[in-house]
Amino acid sequence: MRAARLIKMVLLLQSRPAMTAAELAAELEVSERTVTRDAQALSEAGVPVYAERGRAGGYRLIGGYRTRLTGLARNEAEALFLSGLPSALREMGLEDAASAARLKVSAALLPSVRDASASAAQRFHLDAPSWYHEPEPPELLPAVADAVWDDRLLRARYRKGGGRENGRNGREVARELAPYGLVLKAGVWYLCAKAGDDFRVYRIDRFTSVEPADERFERDETFDLPAFWDARAAEFARSLLRTEVTVRVSESGARQLAFTGDRAAAATALSEAPPAGPDGWRTVVLPVESLDVAYSQLLSLGPELEVVAPEELRGRFAAAVERLSDLYR
Repeated sequence: MRAARLIKMVLLLQSRPAMTAAELAAELEVSERTVTRDAQALSEAGVPVYAERGRAGGYRLIGGYRTRLTGLARNEAEALFLSGLPSALREMGLEDAASAARLKVSAALLPSVRDASASAAQRFHLDAPSWYHEPEPPELLPAVADAVWDDRLLRARYRKGGGRENGRNGREVARELAPYGLVLKAGVWYLCAKAGDDFRVYRIDRFTSVEPADERFERDETFDLPAFWDARAAEFARSLLRTEVTVRVSESGARQLAFTGDRAAAATALSEAPPAGPDGWRTVVLPVESLDVAYSQLLSLGPELEVVAPEELRGRFAAAVERLSDLYR
């Protein structure tokens, strides 16, 4: 533990002109007294750490000292490629590895570009979760992530057809999985894994238990995680569209249609619709999840959309218009 801290202290001093005892204590998560003792230990070991006293004082390396302790460990190198996802790193338990990797890279850079990482971090930030939802990291995510990194089989119990997100418990099943990759989508974590001969997608928050096996699996090198996820996500979105409604939309309504539900389905429906009539309106057959969902989504277009069929949905819109008319009359 202390050896790792001493190495980190050297790398910190190597990456910056000087640091105060308070700054080092904050970075190393120790007391200033411990920083003083560590600096003395480094000096006795031949590392030229120089202490300047006074209000503007601090610690620095003298004589252009450079350590060769900048080689990245494997977990640090892997975490480095995820350094733009701070919340994801934290939830997977990789925050410390990423911090060490960034520090080693910074220490190896020329002084003229050493502030590049801080400069970029102040200009670009990725916030993955969606608005109005406080992300709750799944408790079992770090264990699943470890198995993914290590190509280790997982014995898991999983809730099917329910979960915390919809208030149902669901049926619990046991699975042995080859965990290929993790995906963070709108604040929700998913595992892409091979179960038997098939690749499947599992919500991490539906796992009730996971146990890494002793044996590892041999990865299929042809498996492409981004391509698999894109295909499965598109397939899932299409599977939700179980019914159709016929609507007439104005030119403005046609532009807004993509923002009411599935964008790809709306774009396809508009491309297949006949040209607009003399009044500028178009008749569109639109795939939707259900009539209830269509009602809540399409009502937002107001006077830019008319429901033609089915009659049940048209009647609900007519009733809504009557109620609105009563309110504003």
